Amino acid sequence: MEFFRYKSALNFMGKSKIAIGISITLMLISYAILAVKGFNYGIDFAGGTIVQVKYDKAAPIQEMREKLKGNKLFDNASITKFGSPDEVVIRMKTSTGSVTKDLGDMTRAALKGTGNFQIRRVDIVGPAVGSELREKGLMSMFLAIVGILIYVAFRFEWRFAVASIAALVHDVSIASGFVALFGIDVNLDVLAALLTLLGYSLNDTIIVFDRIREGIVGSKNMTLQEIIDESITRTLSRTTLTSLTTFFVIFTLFMYGGEIIHPFAFTMLIGIIVGTYSSIFVASPILLWFGFDVKRYHSKLAEKAKREAEKEKMRAQFESGVM
Repeated sequence: MEFFRYKSALNFMGKSKIAIGISITLMLISYAILAVKGFNYGIDFAGGTIVQVKYDKAAPIQEMREKLKGNKLFDNASITKFGSPDEVVIRMKTSTGSVTKDLGDMTRAALKGTGNFQIRRVDIVGPAVGSELREKGLMSMFLAIVGILIYVAFRFEWRFAVASIAALVHDVSIASGFVALFGIDVNLDVLAALLTLLGYSLNDTIIVFDRIREGIVGSKNMTLQEIIDESITRTLSRTTLTSLTTFFVIFTLFMYGGEIIHPFAFTMLIGIIVGTYSSIFVASPILLWFGFDVKRYHSKLAEKAKREAEKEKMRAQFESGVM
């Protein structure tokens, strides 16, 4: 299905300097936000306790705070709405040591007299476990990037690999900046979204790189810039349709999936936008700036084909007993 109709290749690389300027600005802003504000780590990474409470009417948050104020177990606890006015979560930065007791019963007793409610969820993560999860999460992202670098370098060439990694760093940096800006709790769901973003963005970039490689092999008299513009133009319909359908699915999850899936959906929404943008305006211009020599690449292909032909000739002679 052709979403766009065109008579000639669009001049994407002609706008690459403006696009890269925008990308660098957004990345610097993201790094500034991360440096000043930092991540708001959830209990998965920071450790702590969460108790989810649902009332049969609007939750009396102020009255709840008064009730919990005199209980040492709930020192420095924060109470926030959770999706709807009748549902709240009580967050404590440190995990309780009273694991031998039922924390749900203790919360129920502390909130007695605030109305009809039920305890929906109790999550407890120790600080040591949270620190370990955070370290393993960062390690998983690092290993994913290294694996992608090796894969793309093996399948294409090192210039393609570096360009794709630069695009992935761009995507993760901007998505992380938005997560920090809006105070999204960074937990395992957000980490899963960032890892999913790596795969999504790489897939889009590989589609473009595949077409660029085909253009390099099949075009004898075109410059690399012309090949890149032609390749992006030919994949534009596919990129647009894929991005839009994925965006609509994630947007539906963001709007109606509830608070639990909200961090994942938010991160993916930002990731889809910047991932689609980077596959066109970040990865390809970097490949162009590396000075990829099309003629030299053709010479390498010709030399490789010559060696393969000589090997095949020697094999045929050996099999026929001539050698």
